[in-house]
Amino acid sequence: MPAAAIADPELVRRPRHTGTGIAHFHLGAAALTADVDIDVGHARRFYNIALVIPAIVLAAGRSSRMGRAKALLPLDDGDTFLSRIVRTLRDGGVDDVVVVVGHEGDTIAASFAATGLRATFVMNSDYDRGQLSSLLAGLTAVDRPEVEAVLVTLVDVPLVAAATVSAVLDHYRQSGVRIVRPTSGARHGHPLLIDRTIFPALRRAEPERGAKPVVRAHASAAGDIEIADEGAFLDIDTAEDYERLVVSRRRDAAGN
Repeated sequence: MPAAAIADPELVRRPRHTGTGIAHFHLGAAALTADVDIDVGHARRFYNIALVIPAIVLAAGRSSRMGRAKALLPLDDGDTFLSRIVRTLRDGGVDDVVVVVGHEGDTIAASFAATGLRATFVMNSDYDRGQLSSLLAGLTAVDRPEVEAVLVTLVDVPLVAAATVSAVLDHYRQSGVRIVRPTSGARHGHPLLIDRTIFPALRRAEPERGAKPVVRAHASAAGDIEIADEGAFLDIDTAEDYERLVVSRRRDAAGN
């Protein structure tokens, strides 16, 4: 495959639902589309298929408290928040990464295209309706018969370690629980793993309340794993948070 094709992310417009329940994916410019194969209606039957766990990165909000798109914020090693997250997910064992964008979505996708990383971009035009709308757009993009669960993370949490991603995946496969959450004391971090049996409950969730009540209803002590990874719990939400992060990483790099 040519290098340019590898670098170009896929940009899939948010589904438009008809009365028949079939979702129509509106593809962007040809340069941003490649190998999109989505069977939304699950009309076909699959046998002897390998089960997979894709990841959904939620990056659609206005970032009003930050003042600029968090996905585009640079880290000191050449990554942006978004490229670091996608790289970490892939290093942690995830092959299929979907990024849900909304505000400045085309700019974010174009910036990511220069990284050489691979991801599918889903445009959620209803991003102002809240985070649940982006999660559901991501679920629609990934949901196919061979998907057994999804990892979900936020663009606000860029410093998760690849070992944490691997630990969450391993715990799910070994325990069979329906929700896996990284924990540190009373804190819950990212990425969050959600079994496919919970997808219908997410689709029925109240937009005003979001996904949290559904996750809490199905979470268990057996699914919470203690993680010694501060990056899994570090939410960079404001300009002040970002400045503290930049200063801290510069000090670490200088050995102070």
